[in-house]
Amino acid sequence: MAMSEDTEPCDWCGDAVADPLSRTVRVTVDRSQIDSQRLCPECFANWIDRYDEEMRPEDDDPDQTVIEDDDSDADIIVD
Repeated sequence: MAMSEDTEPCDWCGDAVADPLSRTVRVTVDRSQIDSQRLCPECFANWIDRYDEEMRPEDDDPDQTVIEDDDSDADIIVD
């Protein structure tokens, strides 16, 4: 299948995706880009689900305390 100028493949599944529908995930460490992936909407949703699952703290970790700060939307985690 020929791709037009505004359609390129998803880096995960290889399906063609139009630029307005694509999402780019960039991984940076200390302001240096480590990785960049162009994803179709379905692969992006799967990436978000995996990220959420892997980054969610385990409930049964007795050494971890979560302190909720009423002045902020973020939680402070103390190990």
